[in-house]
Amino acid sequence: MDARAFEMFVGLLGTLTSRQMSKVVTVLDHLSGQVKAADVIERAAAANLECPRCRSRKFYRHGEAHGLQRYRCTDCSKTFNSLTGTPLARLRHKGKWLRYLDCLLMATTVRRAAVATGVHKNTSFRWRHRFLTLPKTDRPLRLSGIAEADEIYFLESEKGARELQRTARRRGGAASKRGTSNEQVCVLVARDRIGQTLDFVTGRGPVSKLQLRRCLAPVLADDTLLVSDGNASYRYFALDAGISHQAVNISKGIRVRGAIHVQNVNAYHSRLREWMERFHGVATHYLPNYLGWRWAVDAQRIDSPETMLRAAIGVFPHLAVT
Repeated sequence: MDARAFEMFVGLLGTLTSRQMSKVVTVLDHLSGQVKAADVIERAAAANLECPRCRSRKFYRHGEAHGLQRYRCTDCSKTFNSLTGTPLARLRHKGKWLRYLDCLLMATTVRRAAVATGVHKNTSFRWRHRFLTLPKTDRPLRLSGIAEADEIYFLESEKGARELQRTARRRGGAASKRGTSNEQVCVLVARDRIGQTLDFVTGRGPVSKLQLRRCLAPVLADDTLLVSDGNASYRYFALDAGISHQAVNISKGIRVRGAIHVQNVNAYHSRLREWMERFHGVATHYLPNYLGWRWAVDAQRIDSPETMLRAAIGVFPHLAVT
């Protein structure tokens, strides 16, 4: 738009009705959000941009589409943009993404996020898990020093499944058996004293030595001291793996022996359970997404919609190396 046309446009704004003005503000807000989201995406992807088909870095600009720069690969002739090959590819309404991600950071429910963003609740649900696909992979490689490990259990849920593998129960129901059983899903959480956290969905029922070996053996440094409660599975795992191990007998009221305790990981469990309650039961299929979401927020690795958007395409904040 040239300067003269722009001045005419600005002059006409004073003649708009309140309804028309509201519509103009909505359109401008959407376009502003789209430009801002596109800028965050383009900047984040620029350093490692490559053809998603052949991994070539030989490409040239080839117009624009859907608010993003498009490229054509000189090796395979395929076109792509900064979102091609990511979980966000082909998602629409980029102008609403940052507002939605703000809702995600506040752990807003699906329906409330839909209302706040102006999208359908099904779109809100789909966006939630698209945006969380890659952030859950942003994990420390190893734990060192003193690492505490303990389990937390969530009622197994097939919410959203077309065919249940068990008898249906009321939403928010309780297990029919007392204590830990196969009706509950075990989440193993390991956390060292500098706050690095790893979690694993081990499956239904109590954790076993084989599950501990599969989950913990690759991520514990050789000189790590593993601290747990009195569960014998940890003792057997540590013996087999050659890892130093200490246990506290919580059942007898012994919670702390100097530096030997699991209060750090249990405090994380408490924050996790309180945070999860707002969702009124999480489908077990999506549980890893929620665990990754909670770790990112708890560790303050994601503290803004822009950071969340970068993480959603696989560009994470620097992770401290131990």
